[in-house]
Amino acid sequence: MRAVQVTEFGGPEVLNLVDLPDPVPGPGQLLVEVDRIGINYADTHQAENSYLAPSKLPLVPGGEVVGRTADGKRVVSLLNGGGGYAERAVADGVTSFDVPDGVDDLTALSFIVQGTTAALLLRKSAHLEPGESVVVHAAGGGVGSIAVQLAKAWGAGRVIATASSDEKRALALELGADIAIDSRAENMTDALREANGGKRVDIVLDMTGGTVTDQSVVALAPFGRLAFYGMASRKSPKPIEARNLLGHSTTVAGMWLPHAFKLPGNVFGRTLDELFELALAGQVRAVAGGEYALSDARAAHEALRSRGTMGKLLLDPSK
Repeated sequence: MRAVQVTEFGGPEVLNLVDLPDPVPGPGQLLVEVDRIGINYADTHQAENSYLAPSKLPLVPGGEVVGRTADGKRVVSLLNGGGGYAERAVADGVTSFDVPDGVDDLTALSFIVQGTTAALLLRKSAHLEPGESVVVHAAGGGVGSIAVQLAKAWGAGRVIATASSDEKRALALELGADIAIDSRAENMTDALREANGGKRVDIVLDMTGGTVTDQSVVALAPFGRLAFYGMASRKSPKPIEARNLLGHSTTVAGMWLPHAFKLPGNVFGRTLDELFELALAGQVRAVAGGEYALSDARAAHEALRSRGTMGKLLLDPSK
């Protein structure tokens, strides 16, 4: 089968199209004939071995696919340790989910990681309450574009989007944000307060890191919550002192999606089902960010790392 393989860690240049033997499923696993592959920002970290879970060489990156099993069932799957950038992939049964009729490949792949991330950030990490203000950084991206829609659907009082281009800010407004501001603002603390009518904000969803995170924490109102789920800038924020959290009644939470599978009550599966229902009802939609041939995986990673993309990027394994 055709697959993209990494034999040395690095940037997009280490992604090479090769021929590999078909993977063989073990007990409790499924062999998925892949129709589309989801590209996640975490894939870029996986390729350079800077992800939370260490990578091992040789590596076929990619953690999300949609396709059909041997019995013809259409599933969307999360893959343990990679293997997604290929014509066929092995997935665990517990991390494979039926795709309802009427839900297309783009939506299924947008929701399996980005959608569930946005939903769990708002509900489990930030504990959104009706009427609260919500800041969504990187609102034009995969998680951000869904988080804007969910925040509005779940009763946020004011949704403040940040994005780096006019096009991305226009998209955020189209998706329901009340205001969209430039993510390159010189002082994000002041920019967020101004966008919230001079008041501090209640919730910030952040995957940027660096000074954006530092200044967003300062912008929080008493009992405000910042939910941190990535570091696209590849720059760590400043260490946060406990006394400062106490002094402002501030909560800073981190979230790594795999931990959701450790929650009781099938929280991940129920969240995904709810997102599919919202999509079928027309309340939340996936944003297409572009489709690349499997042979163009390098170009896809270059586009993603440039932070110029919007919505969900896909790979087509037939090309």
